[in-house]
Amino acid sequence: MGEGGPRPAVGWVGHPFFRHHRTGADHPESPLRLEVIEGVLEAQGLLGRLVRLRFGPATAQDLALVHHPAYVELLRLACESGFGHIAEPETRICPESFEVASWAAGGVLAAADAVIHGRVGQAFCAVRPPGHHAGPDRAGGFCLVNHAALAAEHALRRGGLARVAVVDLDAHHGNGTQAMFWDRADVLYVSVHEHPLTLPYPGTGWPGETGAGPGVGFTRNLCLAHGAGDDELAAALEDAVLPELESFRPELLVVSMGFDALATDPLAHLTVRSGGFGRATERLAEAARVLCGGRIVSVLEGGYDLVGLGPAVGAHVRALLGPGDDEHASTSADG
Repeated sequence: MGEGGPRPAVGWVGHPFFRHHRTGADHPESPLRLEVIEGVLEAQGLLGRLVRLRFGPATAQDLALVHHPAYVELLRLACESGFGHIAEPETRICPESFEVASWAAGGVLAAADAVIHGRVGQAFCAVRPPGHHAGPDRAGGFCLVNHAALAAEHALRRGGLARVAVVDLDAHHGNGTQAMFWDRADVLYVSVHEHPLTLPYPGTGWPGETGAGPGVGFTRNLCLAHGAGDDELAAALEDAVLPELESFRPELLVVSMGFDALATDPLAHLTVRSGGFGRATERLAEAARVLCGGRIVSVLEGGYDLVGLGPAVGAHVRALLGPGDDEHASTSADG
């Protein structure tokens, strides 16, 4: 598509059912996160510009693309049996959590398919619970199913792609995603996160962690110091993330899009503003247009300040949409 042509549509994955993963009134990963996001996108006139994607729940076979089948079954049983958490006390679950996570994963798979097959150019998946701390055989953090990793693996095994890049902008390192692709050369994993010394969880993501075997050099960790903000995020993108993408030349870009780098977030110590997320998204979108036809699947990860979260997501979505073209919105990409 030429530079002067209309920008392709941006898909949207969202559903009220995602709010049925109940974590308790004292837990920061709250259903209110999605209410805030949808409310702000609606108020800013952005939600109507997105193409709502149809989807169903991921199957156990789908989840087994990145998770061991025994873990998938354990997670299902733990939720249905009424356990309050799994793996760690902070990893809360309720009886509906497995079903919610399966629907969220199904939404991300639908987004990947829609982008790969050109029904939309990019997609933003407002799903929960988040996923990048979930590893092959265990939950972690607030995460049960690793949606970003699932999108990447689905694109490779079922979508006919040869190379997928995952860029993780959450303030916490995506240890689960890193573990899944640690020895792989067909997935580039690049994470920009707060330094583990000032943000103990999960304690991984050091610059020396670069992969193993065939995967050496295909994991890249970029650490931001306590208090880093827009300028430092931009520098990490320009100096490292974008050159890595240009060298790897992915056919799809999956973004683990956390918003807990906001200055007001209670779970990190960075100072990125809404505009910083918007500019970061613009640079990733520009790179994607050059490298992979603009194909991006963005998946919601963290972000726990209920005041700042909505505007930050709005800046991200606005950057994916680009200027104008309101008339290109429609109700479904699967008709």
